[in-house]
Amino acid sequence: MFTLKDAKIGATVKVTKINGEGPVRRRIMDMGITKNVEIFIRKVAPLGDPIEVKVRGYELSLRKADAEMIEAELLK
Repeated sequence: MFTLKDAKIGATVKVTKINGEGPVRRRIMDMGITKNVEIFIRKVAPLGDPIEVKVRGYELSLRKADAEMIEAELLK
């Protein structure tokens, strides 16, 4: 299983599944992260948290715990 947390800087991934339940899952989906959307990993903070990504044309910072719930496949 490959998660968004494991992605390297500069990689583009495609979301395959969002784990989690209830409000946490809903919050992730409300940020525009849904199945089959492409996400570009812009940068990672020095201590690894948060992760800055570009999704649907805007930049977003995700906590490591949230990124771990997002399963993805590597595109580039």
